[in-house]
Amino acid sequence: MVRNLKKVSIFNEVIGPIMRGPSSSHTAASFHLGKLIRDLLDGEPDQVIISFAKYSSYAEVYHQQGSDLGFATGIIGEEITSDGFLNALKNAGKKGVDIQFKIKEFKQRVHPNTIEIKGTSKTGSKIEALAKSVGGGAVQIDELNGWPVYITGDSYDIIIETNEKIIADLPSLTNQSEQILEANEQTKDKKKLLVQKMSQPLENDILKKLGELEGVTRIWTTTPFFYPPIGEPLFKSGQDMLAYANNNLSLGRVALEYESKLLGISKHEALNEMYRRYLLMKTGVDNGLKLKDGMQLLTPTAGKIWQAEKENKLAVGGLHTKAAVRAMAVMHVNSSMGVVCAAPTGGAAGTLPGVFTTLVEEKGLNQEETALAMFAASAIGLILATKGTFAAEVAGCQVEIGAAGAMAAAAVVEAVGGSASQALDAAAISFQNTMGSVCDLVQGIVEIPCHTRNAISASSAFVCADLILGGYMNPIPIDETIEAVMSVGKMLPRELRCTALGGIALAPSAIGMKNLKYSVSSTGEDIN
Repeated sequence: MVRNLKKVSIFNEVIGPIMRGPSSSHTAASFHLGKLIRDLLDGEPDQVIISFAKYSSYAEVYHQQGSDLGFATGIIGEEITSDGFLNALKNAGKKGVDIQFKIKEFKQRVHPNTIEIKGTSKTGSKIEALAKSVGGGAVQIDELNGWPVYITGDSYDIIIETNEKIIADLPSLTNQSEQILEANEQTKDKKKLLVQKMSQPLENDILKKLGELEGVTRIWTTTPFFYPPIGEPLFKSGQDMLAYANNNLSLGRVALEYESKLLGISKHEALNEMYRRYLLMKTGVDNGLKLKDGMQLLTPTAGKIWQAEKENKLAVGGLHTKAAVRAMAVMHVNSSMGVVCAAPTGGAAGTLPGVFTTLVEEKGLNQEETALAMFAASAIGLILATKGTFAAEVAGCQVEIGAAGAMAAAAVVEAVGGSASQALDAAAISFQNTMGSVCDLVQGIVEIPCHTRNAISASSAFVCADLILGGYMNPIPIDETIEAVMSVGKMLPRELRCTALGGIALAPSAIGMKNLKYSVSSTGEDIN
């Protein structure tokens, strides 16, 4: 199937989605796939069987990271931020929905986060699909009932299967050209498939007429959970960003223009939405500093360190430590399955809040200045999302916490009035110093070493910004740096890419740690 390249949105994939922890790839993405499964079944689900590839990241960590809860929440039609999230599997049972998880050998070579879906609705409709989580909460459905598709949750999709000869009659009914983002047709076994991605849903009476047409064998529709990108990206690289900034725009304002034009919203709306996400991050910091329990391996300590800093009991303290502790506080919330904003992922959700809240306090940023610093950070995420990935399953921790640190360095430069060029260079040297960072989470849980890595990443963002602002001339630009990051990521063995099969995850002390929340068997079942 011919399709356009995905348009990366800041709110959809860089500073977002808003989710429950601990993992954007495994918790938020699972929820998103659950929502799409529900839509495609076109009715109340009866049974859904989700299979993970043997030895894949999902297979190793789906229970520890709440993937099962994410899938169930979406499938039964609840929201990930709802109070029922932790009881989603039980709630599914109460609603008569049978959700099963299996691990199997896949015949074809698959992405580390590929799943196979077999679903049946209570009215008897069935789907079989192949899908994957691609990082930062983003997902793709690549195959539906034997047809290649590209469903990503950022458009209203209408997919119509017909007898071959009647496809010509359909466009007249679905022709809302100003709302069509992409359209494709396919032919196979004397059948055709018409796929339209739209910025608005088709009216119900049109859907009814389509369903009544002779020769239409199946219609599927989906509702987006992301903003539909109705415009075109203004740029896809750091070099393009610099060219766009030549009229004295800061990196934050460049990214603001990008998102405003891509989503078809005003700059005022975009600034307000970004600040709303800042307030959610700040709430995460405040809650995390008060947290006493709720994690699986660690006991919350951010509040204790914060108090020690206030009482001058630390070796140094100050801005760097405050940013680090705040970052750790958000990760406490994330690990307790609280609500956070992926930035750019769940496993890296602490770094940017730690830096943003510290900048607001130390530099007295107002609402617009805060939002612009966040947009500057987003610009770096846009480049990585366009050229690479946020999935540690694909390229290690360097594209999660490493990315967050680079984004934070750009935000610091923006906040103190630095140029777009300086912000990009600060991000580049940050990336250069986290390149090769592996994802070796202990027991498959997003706590060790994720919490301290977020803390160090937040602290070092200020150092990287100072080096550039003070005169260090970075010789390797951001685009080349990110290309190197992705190259290194592909060299990492799967044991070092979010499978808990290498690095400190195999240290005897790590293996022997007691789970404070519940015990998990080797098959991923809760045995408490």
